Amino acid sequence: MKKLLPYFLLSFFPAVSFGQAKNYKTLADTAFNRHEYYTAAFYYKHIIDGTSAESKKSVPLVSNTKSSSKKDVANQYIIYQLAESYRLYKDFTDATIWYTRMSNEGSVEKYPLTPLWYGICLQANGKYDEALLQLRQFAGVNQDPKYTKLANKEITSCEYALKQMEHPRAVDVSPLVFLNKDQGDYALTVNLGRYWFTSSRMVDKDKFYTNRIYSSAILDSTKALATNFNVFDKEGQIEYATPALDGTGTKMYLTRWYKKNGKTVSAIYLSQLVNSKWQQPVRLNNTVNAEGYNSKHPFVSADGKRLFFSSDRPGGEGGDDIWESNLDDAGQPKTVSNLGDVVNTPYDEQSPYYDGPDKVLFFSSNGFIGMGGFDVYRSDGDFGHWSAPVNLGYPVNSSKDDLYYSIDPSNANKFYLSSARGSDCCLSLFTGQYQFLYISGRVIDCRSNTGMAGARVILKDPNVKMGLVAKVTDEKGDYVFQVKEKLPSYKLEISQKGYFTKVVPAPIVRPGIDTLINPDICLQNYKVNVQIVIDNIYFDFGNAHLRADSYSTLDKLVAIMNDNPKIKIELGSHTDGIGGDAWNLKLSQARAEACVDYLLLQGIKSSRIKAKGYGKRMPIAPNKLPNGKDNPEGRQLNRRTTFTVKSAD
Repeated sequence: MKKLLPYFLLSFFPAVSFGQAKNYKTLADTAFNRHEYYTAAFYYKHIIDGTSAESKKSVPLVSNTKSSSKKDVANQYIIYQLAESYRLYKDFTDATIWYTRMSNEGSVEKYPLTPLWYGICLQANGKYDEALLQLRQFAGVNQDPKYTKLANKEITSCEYALKQMEHPRAVDVSPLVFLNKDQGDYALTVNLGRYWFTSSRMVDKDKFYTNRIYSSAILDSTKALATNFNVFDKEGQIEYATPALDGTGTKMYLTRWYKKNGKTVSAIYLSQLVNSKWQQPVRLNNTVNAEGYNSKHPFVSADGKRLFFSSDRPGGEGGDDIWESNLDDAGQPKTVSNLGDVVNTPYDEQSPYYDGPDKVLFFSSNGFIGMGGFDVYRSDGDFGHWSAPVNLGYPVNSSKDDLYYSIDPSNANKFYLSSARGSDCCLSLFTGQYQFLYISGRVIDCRSNTGMAGARVILKDPNVKMGLVAKVTDEKGDYVFQVKEKLPSYKLEISQKGYFTKVVPAPIVRPGIDTLINPDICLQNYKVNVQIVIDNIYFDFGNAHLRADSYSTLDKLVAIMNDNPKIKIELGSHTDGIGGDAWNLKLSQARAEACVDYLLLQGIKSSRIKAKGYGKRMPIAPNKLPNGKDNPEGRQLNRRTTFTVKSAD
């Protein structure tokens, strides 16, 4: 694969030959300071390759001793700068090689950030266990809170990634082999049957890899045509990327950028289709394109009224943030607003895509816990109200950067993605297809053991506060959910009027398997102010010491309280007829309070529960037989613990 600066900030070499260059270190350092990391790596690598056999010996590939000579110190600098250059233009494979060399040569004391960047590069290469060793080592000794915070974030991300790979989502992700040219292809979207995307491939008499917008009626690179805007590039080499079209296919928003004094200048433009020709792109007004800042990655709604984009403009959370703008009839921005700190982080959020019908925002970020680099997240909601972002998981996301998620308009279960997986530097186009999984079961009445029609079943992801989808059981009490993702943490919330709501793990049926993993789920009915006997609550004879074999029963009551957060209950205790009334009242009150204390220790609020001792005043069976003899069975029934729902609102 050719080495290109990734995504859409393509760099190119200055017109200086090696024969003309007198000081490669100066050239390398200058390029590095101008953030031209590909060029910097080129020159740093040339310095290393050009060292003499003697200097090579002074910098062994593996050494257990620290270098001390001036030559060794100079070589360490070049090696570190080369590793940094590779990392910063996202060639994590080559970066790892040179960070390994720095680490083996004991250069951490002079370059203390080496384990951090080394660990992040290992993470990007999917070597999560090795990355954890480096990151934990760094976090254990580093004194700078800024970098410790970053290291801890990446440690959590590595742990998350390892769990994701144990439980991958039910989705197939594969490269669009007939569209990729292996030279930087990304940001695919579908509009009116045509595939629009960006590519940095060379065409005709190109001297540099230049980003252009292409389109094709089929997923075939040989049929893809570059969009001709007939623009005079007075600023020099200008790049066009990330096309976003409205529902009519006549308005295209795009990112346009160029290099000026070593700095990338990007803005969002609008081109309109007139007589089958795309007109010269017009820069959007300063409402979106704030002077002195970069705006990019537009997404326009089908009705052409809303524009989402990414920008580093002031007023955000830091780095690139997702912003939204209302558009007028001419397609120009009228307002602008930041999506806020639920969606945006101090790091970078990019490539928004808003699914209007389902009210779901998809975007990429490197600021949340993820697989590594940029991951794709979803946030449900609309303007001003967004849910906490949820990572789409593996294999939608990978250890490399994953951006530009979009949904196929003719198949809601199909999506497109730009990913650097399998590459040393650059994004390529991928497509994904969610496999359907079925979560099903039957709700029954606990007493009658018959199916319960009309029960409400809500499928929940514990990572999302709101329910994903709701169903009502049929006449047999059956329910079926069709889901796209295999999450080990799915929950079902089952409710019916007059019954305790129950939250349980969801049974998952994998494709091709018809047998349920979990049994039927029963609901227990109740009436306000009607006592329910709790079986298997045991106390030592004649006192209020709650025995340990009662805990499992009380834990079930804790679950009811947690699943029904609005109910308030009374825990009652009853005794048999042996002993005086005052003594039994005191004993039963103490026993009821012992049960309440256990629930309080499990986190149930005291305002939701109270203890009540009834003594021997409310028997449910005779304490004596008709002939006056003792009735042990009756007294056993009378020695009971009850709970009563006092209110359910």
